[in-house]
Amino acid sequence: MLQTFKNAWKIEDLRKKIIFTAIVLVIYRLGAAIAVPFIQPEALKAMISADNGNMLGYLNLVSGGAFANATLFALGVIPYINSSIIITLLTVAIPYLENLSKEGEEGRRKIARITRYVAVGIAFIISIGYYFTLRNYGTLMYTKGLEGFFAAVVIIVTFVAGSLLLMWMGEQIDKKGIGNGVSLIIFTGIVSRFPQSVSTFVDMVKRGIDGEVINFVLVPVFVIFAVAVVAFAVVLNNAERRIPVQYAKRVVGRKMMGGQSTYLPIKVNMSGVMPIIFASALVSIPGTIRAFFNVTSEVWVKILNVFNYNGFVYAVVYAVLIVVFNYFYVTMQYNPVEIANNLRTNNGVIPGFRPGKQTQDFIAKVISKLTFIGALFLVVVAILPIITGNLTGKAIQLGGTSILIVVGVALETAQVLESQMVMRHHKGFLE
Repeated sequence: MLQTFKNAWKIEDLRKKIIFTAIVLVIYRLGAAIAVPFIQPEALKAMISADNGNMLGYLNLVSGGAFANATLFALGVIPYINSSIIITLLTVAIPYLENLSKEGEEGRRKIARITRYVAVGIAFIISIGYYFTLRNYGTLMYTKGLEGFFAAVVIIVTFVAGSLLLMWMGEQIDKKGIGNGVSLIIFTGIVSRFPQSVSTFVDMVKRGIDGEVINFVLVPVFVIFAVAVVAFAVVLNNAERRIPVQYAKRVVGRKMMGGQSTYLPIKVNMSGVMPIIFASALVSIPGTIRAFFNVTSEVWVKILNVFNYNGFVYAVVYAVLIVVFNYFYVTMQYNPVEIANNLRTNNGVIPGFRPGKQTQDFIAKVISKLTFIGALFLVVVAILPIITGNLTGKAIQLGGTSILIVVGVALETAQVLESQMVMRHHKGFLE
């Protein structure tokens, strides 16, 4: 991967794109340090942390700490991501969107425009909820009268504007940079939390040196386990099942076409990090309700505490939802009937299976097995931070969803650079 970036840097055009992308990401981190008026960050930090087990903690992690600090980019690109997920799901359910997805470039532009509009609405909803959460917990300087109304407008509009600015910056990286704009912004936010994770780890080491046996034993185990998880994430992101496909020979004019052997690649982790995002959104609803509405009733507090981030119930429900959403997402994206029909249309057959129903059943069986393996992988990676938190009393922030995002974006960015270098390498032949 480092060699890929080194080779890309030698090409002037790619070097300009890399520099442009770096400048945009630096601006993003500067904006993440600009505080929003009328908010007391010190009081806010005590309420919102990545260990709270609610959606606020997840937003804070993805935004690189900007959410807890109530800065310009507090919402990050979460509204845009949620909008993209919603529109993707609705594309299957709403005929109008389905037709747009089949209209080529013009249709994709219209869908992108709709996605932006939905992102604005989601940003307003999250900003309003965030404002009332801040007010309920007494982190605002003004809450009543004309000053309170003015403070509310400024806070909500600033959060929405920051989110839309980030969305635009991501699009600029796609157009003028190396691509993968929104993913790189999330990547940068997560990596910016790395110093805090290192600080937590160093604290564990010091406590182990001072005589705490549990930390003395867990530190080397944690290092080995963390390296293994990253390596496992890399392998699973690239792992695929290759189904052999044989194409029959046919005569086209005076030429003999086909007859070659190839394969149908099916990735083990077909859904990426989406099931974890969906599951996190649902399982964190109780904690988010408690944060938004400042629940004080003893009965409701006990009920909501059942879904505490470090609790057994939370972990079990979280794991089940990940498996369910993984199957749901794969079902939405991969249709064995369509794949089998495409093979038959192109005179392709899978050796040992007849075209049609037999091929369809075989592909469905392979996808089901790979989906289960991918779901288990996601469960292990997502539950790991919870186990770590229960063992050490302080979970390392760079884990779970973060690992998948960091590894996935790094690999995808390297692949994009490699493809662009190949295009420039063969430019002379194309001319």
